[in-house]
Amino acid sequence: MVVGAGPNGLAAALRLAAAGLRVQVVEAAERPGGGMRTEELMRPGFLHDVCSIVQPMAAAGPFFREFDLESRGVRLVQPEINFAHPLDGGRAALSHRSLEETAAGLGADAAAYRRLFGPLVEHGTDVVDFFLTSRLRRLPTRSPLQIAHFGLNGLPNVRWLAHRYFETEGARALLGGAAAHGMLDLSKPLTSALGMLLTMLSHHVGWPLIQGGSQKLADAMVTAIEEQGGEVVTGHHVTDLREFDGVPAVLLDTTPEAFVAMAGDRVNAGYRRWVSRYRHGAGVFKIDWILSEPVPWANAEVRRAGTIHVAGNLDETIAGERAPNRGRLTDRPYVLAVQPTVPDPSRAPEGGHILWAYVHVPHGSDVDMTDAIENQIERFAPGFRDTVVERHTKTAVQMERWNPSYLGGDISNGQATLRQMLARPVPRWNTYKTPVRGTYLASAATPPGPAVHGQCGDNAARVALREVFGVRTVPPLRPPAA
Repeated sequence: MVVGAGPNGLAAALRLAAAGLRVQVVEAAERPGGGMRTEELMRPGFLHDVCSIVQPMAAAGPFFREFDLESRGVRLVQPEINFAHPLDGGRAALSHRSLEETAAGLGADAAAYRRLFGPLVEHGTDVVDFFLTSRLRRLPTRSPLQIAHFGLNGLPNVRWLAHRYFETEGARALLGGAAAHGMLDLSKPLTSALGMLLTMLSHHVGWPLIQGGSQKLADAMVTAIEEQGGEVVTGHHVTDLREFDGVPAVLLDTTPEAFVAMAGDRVNAGYRRWVSRYRHGAGVFKIDWILSEPVPWANAEVRRAGTIHVAGNLDETIAGERAPNRGRLTDRPYVLAVQPTVPDPSRAPEGGHILWAYVHVPHGSDVDMTDAIENQIERFAPGFRDTVVERHTKTAVQMERWNPSYLGGDISNGQATLRQMLARPVPRWNTYKTPVRGTYLASAATPPGPAVHGQCGDNAARVALREVFGVRTVPPLRPPAA
């Protein structure tokens, strides 16, 4: 049994099914996909990704490379410019697929940019695999110098890294905007690592979207499970693990807190205490817009970008992320925006345009951030409000209601701090195992953490195959049915 049909739950089910096991996935929502769901939120034909939208990890990670998206009918579409960071005065820093083109646009920091990211891009697959693969099965890397280069630069905070390598406002802002995806106070350790990884991926695999919406990936995974005799049941809310008595293995794509609640008195006091110390971070306030025309960014190049980090310079980005992580709101937040119809016009009727964005807010906030978000966009795209036809909002509280794994609106299923990445969610060598025999945690609350890569579920499934079924040779994922 797999509880939860998010990317990790579906990945776990696929690996188990590949071993010839009979697998059933149960999902509380009416549609599978978790954060990968796509909905017509306002008008027919306008397709909005409710949470996850840009998928570099699905393009780069080992699980989805093996799954082979193209063979499953999942098409990745690449924007002309992966991400942009507008600055005052009509300027912008741009991340192209080409490292050389990106470096050339950074002026005095071109050589430093090549020095920081060149070795990582050259060995991109090894870097990604090293950090996404479970330490329980990690093999010696073929790129030890590049891994060390990444680790030494990634451990400190992003301000340190930006000032160590770069002199220009644009280069520093570009790195900081990528790091802010982690939803952390950017003065904290490890924030450099996410900025480096996401920036490297821009040149390694791009920052693609899934044509037609992220739901397409979820649906392809469900189809693959069903082709192997498995079943995905929606609208089924699990509250008690005793429902699965007699099932040899149960994998949970849920929060640690949900596992403890479902297990009841079968969880020992020590594990329960550690879960109570597990920290969820900032929530998100989300807006989807239908627009009459593309966003009128002051810098014309930004109009070609898939993702836009709307925050101003590095100091403003850091301030915008510090506030929600300290329980405060700000009228100048870091806005993470995506223009889906720029690379993928199929998401709207002909001539239609949509925009997707969220800001980080204090955990559990029910405050409407519409004005703050639109003011920030208007700052770099004068006349933006005149293009708005309709908008749909979700507070952090509503995000949790939409997906119970987003406690307090935290879409990462737990802060990705240094401590919680070393012991996620509890300090034990095998963090996928739980105190309940045959029950495993397979969500983003386990290593390697958040993002659509499927590795948490795949790692947990490999542990279950070995411990419960004695399968020590990992079965390859089966190709799609002819």
